[in-house]
Amino acid sequence: MLAPADWRKLYPFASHTLDLDGQRYHYVDEGAGKPILFVHGNPTWSFYWRNLIQAFQGSHRTLAVDHIGCGLSDKPQNYEYTLEQHIDNLTRFLDRLDLRDVTLAVHDWGGAIGLGAAVRQPERFERLILFNTGAFPPPYVPWRIFACRAPVIGNAAMRGLNLFARAAITMATEKPERMTPEVTAGLLAPYDNWANRVAISRFVGDIPLSPRHPTYATLKHIEQHLPDLQQKPIQMIWGAKDWCFTLECLKRFQTYWPQAESHVLEDAGHYVIEDAHERIVPLVESFLQRTAT
Repeated sequence: MLAPADWRKLYPFASHTLDLDGQRYHYVDEGAGKPILFVHGNPTWSFYWRNLIQAFQGSHRTLAVDHIGCGLSDKPQNYEYTLEQHIDNLTRFLDRLDLRDVTLAVHDWGGAIGLGAAVRQPERFERLILFNTGAFPPPYVPWRIFACRAPVIGNAAMRGLNLFARAAITMATEKPERMTPEVTAGLLAPYDNWANRVAISRFVGDIPLSPRHPTYATLKHIEQHLPDLQQKPIQMIWGAKDWCFTLECLKRFQTYWPQAESHVLEDAGHYVIEDAHERIVPLVESFLQRTAT
């Protein structure tokens, strides 16, 4: 196991926390200017956004949250780990910091969480940037995810062996050479024992496989309100080799936002920013400049 210093040099940010009903909600807050809010998915955390934070903290206030149970936030064992709760937490974060003119950047489950907050409070958001994500009931569930739902065995694999987060190190990238020991250690650092992997398992369990699952209604509500955001500048950047949030997800967003700017990176996978951050930074920079108000 690498020492924390090995990955912390890649994450040179001060820690901030917000108290949410007795739970510490960790976030990064670097730079000044109009805010960019980065919202991660599962099984990542704010470390995933490190290259974009460093690229834009000189011109913007860059914020990246860690959902409860993730990253450097508290990891309570008895908690309502649902999409609705994560949206509530992010909405309270926006309110407590009174963030306005926000550029929202989301990935994976962060799309449903971030866009869930955006449809609740559209007046706080100026622009949207999406990376390999979804915000609607899943049109399919990959077998690799479905297998993790197996009773007892799935939970043991995710929490006991950390197979979900460890498998992502290879399965979510098309550039294995970028998963250096330091990057790997950083992605896995918060999830180093059974208790600390609680949210990884609960995120997987919160994927609705039928309309009877309570999170199905939450996702359906977000999807129904996506057209409310269509007048905002929207950029979508997709790794074409993602086996989870495939190009089908991008096309579904395009039906609601036909005016959105889309970029497909043919050689990138689900961890699209790990695979292609040096190409993504100029795309985002151009988008921010062209849509500045």
